[in-house]
Amino acid sequence: MNQSNTTSSVALVDDHTLFRKGIVELVNGFDNFEIIYEAEHGRQLQEIIDQGDVPEIILLDISMPIMDGFATAAWLRERYPDIKILILSMNDDEQTVIRMLKLGAKGYILKDADPIQLEEALNQLQKTGFYHTELISQALVNNIYNEAELQNQKKNFSDRELEFMKHASSELTYREIADKMCLSPRTIDGYRENLFEKLNVKSRVGLVLYAIKHKLVKVE
Repeated sequence: MNQSNTTSSVALVDDHTLFRKGIVELVNGFDNFEIIYEAEHGRQLQEIIDQGDVPEIILLDISMPIMDGFATAAWLRERYPDIKILILSMNDDEQTVIRMLKLGAKGYILKDADPIQLEEALNQLQKTGFYHTELISQALVNNIYNEAELQNQKKNFSDRELEFMKHASSELTYREIADKMCLSPRTIDGYRENLFEKLNVKSRVGLVLYAIKHKLVKVE
């Protein structure tokens, strides 16, 4: 249990009413934490905070209508960076975890976690400003591994080849790619044929699939 005499103000942002009511009762039963208000989505949270009700901690869902957790976290990072964000979500996808951490979340727990874990998370946020779980640790390790793999992949290609792959993954024709890269169509043909041979593919589709699979390009 938290032995501090300081009560931390908490806001809860989630679009499910029954879940909110349960969390409010739970958190208000913990030592030194009080939920001062609830919001159904990020837009409603904005309106409340901008009136001056700034909590120390925000329990934030991700999947919400009108303004989801990603947009809300980005807004909070820009306007209220001192607020500690703890994500409460059913989504355990590693890319989602990493994205939320990059947006400023200080902790991430799943909605089916034991209440004890939620209390521990709040205590750690209050004491240290962070709450690291096995889920976060594994996501970070895998992200670092993937980044290293990506860098190793990129070493196999020149900057011009990577630029060509990026344009080839769009709807541009080869002539338009040549214009974009300020090169002649013949030079572009050379890039294309060299990459086909290097990657052992026979078509632009094969080239694009390789680039996407190995995260050499991002599909918007």
